[in-house]
Amino acid sequence: MTISSVPSIRDGCITVRGKAVLTSVPSNVTITPISSEGAFLGACSQTSSSLHTFCLGILKGFRLTCLFRFKIWWMIPGYGESGRDVPTETQMLLLEAKDGTIINENFSEPTTEGTFYILLLPGLDGPFRTSLQGTIVDELEFCAESGDPNVETTKVMEAVYVNSGDNPFKLIRNSMKILEKHKGTFRHIDNKELPAHIDWFGWNTWDAFYTNVSAQGIDEGLKRFSEEGCLPKWVCIDDGWQNTTQATLENGELPIEKVELGARLQNLKENAKFKGKGCGDLHQFIRTIKQKYGLKYVYAWHALLGYWGGLDPLSDEMRKYNPKIEPIVYTPGNLSHVVCGVVQMLEKVGVGLIDPLKIDEFYNDLHGYLARCGVDGVKVDVQCLLDTLGSGYGGRVILTKCIQEALEESVMKNFGGNNIICSMSTNNDYIFCSKRSASARASEDFMPNEPTFQTLHVAAVAFNSLLLGEIVIPDWDMFHSTHYTAEFHAAARALGGCPVYVSDEPGQCDVNIIRKLVLPDGSILRAKHAGRPTRDCLFDDPVMDGKSLLKIWNLNKLSGIVGIFNCQKAGKWPPTPGAISLLDPTLECLTITGSISAADVDSLQEVADEDWNGDSAVYAFNSGKLSKLPKGRTIEVSLGVLKCEVFTISPIRVFGPRLEFAPIGLVDMFNSGGATEALGSYRNQSGCVVKIQVRGCGRFGAYSNTKPSYCLVEKAEVDFTYHASNGLLTLELQGDCKLRGVEVFYQDFDVTSSEGLSVLSAIRL
Repeated sequence: MTISSVPSIRDGCITVRGKAVLTSVPSNVTITPISSEGAFLGACSQTSSSLHTFCLGILKGFRLTCLFRFKIWWMIPGYGESGRDVPTETQMLLLEAKDGTIINENFSEPTTEGTFYILLLPGLDGPFRTSLQGTIVDELEFCAESGDPNVETTKVMEAVYVNSGDNPFKLIRNSMKILEKHKGTFRHIDNKELPAHIDWFGWNTWDAFYTNVSAQGIDEGLKRFSEEGCLPKWVCIDDGWQNTTQATLENGELPIEKVELGARLQNLKENAKFKGKGCGDLHQFIRTIKQKYGLKYVYAWHALLGYWGGLDPLSDEMRKYNPKIEPIVYTPGNLSHVVCGVVQMLEKVGVGLIDPLKIDEFYNDLHGYLARCGVDGVKVDVQCLLDTLGSGYGGRVILTKCIQEALEESVMKNFGGNNIICSMSTNNDYIFCSKRSASARASEDFMPNEPTFQTLHVAAVAFNSLLLGEIVIPDWDMFHSTHYTAEFHAAARALGGCPVYVSDEPGQCDVNIIRKLVLPDGSILRAKHAGRPTRDCLFDDPVMDGKSLLKIWNLNKLSGIVGIFNCQKAGKWPPTPGAISLLDPTLECLTITGSISAADVDSLQEVADEDWNGDSAVYAFNSGKLSKLPKGRTIEVSLGVLKCEVFTISPIRVFGPRLEFAPIGLVDMFNSGGATEALGSYRNQSGCVVKIQVRGCGRFGAYSNTKPSYCLVEKAEVDFTYHASNGLLTLELQGDCKLRGVEVFYQDFDVTSSEGLSVLSAIRL
């Protein structure tokens, strides 16, 4: 009997593939199929309200991973086995299930060992936004809210989308594409133009200067990068360049804490730090640094509403946008976790909200001015603040749609491309309203002075990318190349498929770290997708369970990449400033052992030959070891706290009856395989020739089960080194970073059996 995969309600249970997912389902819960793959859960009430909480039933007996907002701006993962483990403000819930079920007294028992996955995605239904939450009695609820007391309803029919699949990554991807088509309010990342900066090394000014950023400081920083030989190709002038005025309390006094973040924008132009002696004005300054340092792009920061506290209604320049001081109105979700001090301060002074009818004009004026000054794009911050400002404007969803559409249209119009980085925008209001913006910050900031944030940052972005990676290129934020965790963060960004940028103070960069990520021409080897946890890591807490390592996977054109990280006991969820590390100082060398395999790269078959037999060549970056890894075999890895290793996994191609070959790439780069663009073979009069297209320069490596006769680079013969013990072939690519052809020649003769090649031994770091 074929079991339908479409979710349904049966005998008081919500079932998926015959599996009872939720039991004791209330009678007011509805289910609406929208395709052969999924359905919407909804509910009805007898009373009309702008805020509803509906019970969906009891959730028990599944390993689960969820993504929830622990703070108004940011999202982190959560883990568990029942409804009580689902936090308030959950925006994605993934369950691990077993095929087959027998429904008996509202519970189910698996009859087979096959694993599949169930996805629950709360989203938008008209002006209502939904999220999931659990109760202490394992009920799973959804909360639907408009954010405006005047926008009420008695029913929310498309509250939570439910779908299932055998592959968790394809399940999330397919579900977002189904919702894209059904809702029409957002676009999948596949259907967006990418920003100009994402494939180049960058520098953000925030940690280097904070709000003290100035033309002089930026010039000094670029000068020091130049002296070190690792110039960025783009710069983001972060917060601190605008003209603002401090907001005051009703009695005229200044707030005691975070006063600068309650400031309001006075006009659209740069402040005195970007005018006068040495720089002229913003236009002259940007023109100078582009010419002087060869910058390709300069981005400028601004808040979604101009500045943290919006616009100054008393400013003559700002009055044309009809700003009005609006109070912060919390929702229960805003108060459920960490209440941000910035929002608490804005609660005291209000926000200068731009008239929605004037928002197009504001963005066009601001971006038009910046574009005339030579700015190429913007980083737009503080976006989730709209959660609290929907009252009187049709609600948070309506306000978000209005402002997001105006923002994205202005960016395209004024900068001639989709050059925007969204930030503090991890609410599903933004996710399901994002039609053009294609890059967004994916986690709480990299905070160099918070020792317990370092592992949390890496783990959070990897898990958040499960969802965010379907609508944007997740931005892992800046990091410091001289920080004690620099290697840890750099390796993660090599896996992230993301932009790479630092925020080093002038003269404080570590060239050795940067060169593992950045080619001499300033370009980066960016992987194809968003870096996400491997399938066997999806339901384990890599930060606090004391035993699990975090593995992150990605793909290049010809190979896969897997990074393995020990994030344990160096922090705790949620990340809060001043938190005390869980790590016992006497256990700093605590080592955890795990394993990696070719199966960790979920879609490796996509970049292999059709007749690939599953054997791979695996190169470990830190140890420099190469091995042939037969199908189904694993490599053991042991890591101390805050240690990591990165593996390039290249499917072995068989050319002819005997020759095995697998390109590794630029072996001195974290993402070695990002350098290989194409691979093929042909025969000449004397034997077989393997040809590889490689981008970049440095040491190129490949696996070969026999020593070649000679090698050519751009038709010129070059020296090479071959290690018969493991099959590692290396040669030097000199000169510029252009795409070039590498040809490896083999004479016709019997190839020595590869059986004697070494298998990678256990690695301990």
